[in-house]
Amino acid sequence: MARRRFFVDSVHNGHARITGEDAHHLTRVLRVEAGQKFEISDNRDVYLAEVESARKDLVSFAILERMEVLEPVAHTTLLVSLIKFERFEWIVEKATELGVERIVPVEAERSEKGLARAAAKRLERWKRIAREASEQSRRARLPEIEACIGLPAALATAADYRYVLEERTAPPILEALPAERKPQDRVALLVGPEGGWTDREREAIAAAGWRAVSLGREILRAETAAIAALAILNAAWLV
Repeated sequence: MARRRFFVDSVHNGHARITGEDAHHLTRVLRVEAGQKFEISDNRDVYLAEVESARKDLVSFAILERMEVLEPVAHTTLLVSLIKFERFEWIVEKATELGVERIVPVEAERSEKGLARAAAKRLERWKRIAREASEQSRRARLPEIEACIGLPAALATAADYRYVLEERTAPPILEALPAERKPQDRVALLVGPEGGWTDREREAIAAAGWRAVSLGREILRAETAAIAALAILNAAWLV
């Protein structure tokens, strides 16, 4: 069985610590005890570490060795239009499991009114969800969860390959993928809101040079489309 992996703020002089609510979760829920071995990440490197002490509000680790870090198959940015928060949180969790490097909420014309203002208060919660999903999926580094931006700013995102999901006529996503794919490639995926893009947004997206792609004939919910497309991109760049 693979060891559990936890994130720490820093590793200093061969030691690391987890405090507060995170420590309480480790000691009271996971029953972490002194002498147990786990993997820890400081968001740069991954280490094998042994628990030195485990108290209610503090778990301390001694570093045993540095471990190999598996680099992502591609550097992927997910720009996803705001939808109802319970479903947006599902996107954050699953996209993190699929290895995205950045998640950027986007306010689209058909985004529900008020979500963009409320998103700022949800940012820390989304980061917490991403952290827990990163530990569960044994990522080496946390994804960046950024503040909400408008579509014009989203369209300025730089990447080697930029795809926008389109429910209207568009070529299948598999046809749009490059023949040669490298781990250092930067890939951006833009996902619309429930109800899709407006004609004005479509014109702006096309003018900015994003390539429209389709996931098939069916109309998918925004969260389903985002995760399905990410899984396809992951599999394609893994080959």
